[in-house]
Amino acid sequence: MSIQIAIRIPDSLAEELETLVSSGRFGTKADAVRSALEALVDAERRADVGRRIVEGYQRVPQEDADVASAHDAAERSIDEEPW
Repeated sequence: MSIQIAIRIPDSLAEELETLVSSGRFGTKADAVRSALEALVDAERRADVGRRIVEGYQRVPQEDADVASAHDAAERSIDEEPW
């Protein structure tokens, strides 16, 4: 299911949108707007995850032993690479 929305945008933005379509980057203006909204929603979702991670570490800070263990595991992983 989908819904239709009506928006007003400045002339300059409308011209840029038209350029995106006429250059072949997007098939239609709707495709371009949909892609932009998907990117915005994804960026907001990722930012929210980042904020939650920070909040988690603020509530339960890492201990030195945790950091050392992660560092040692990373070094072992790098040492095992065939390069």
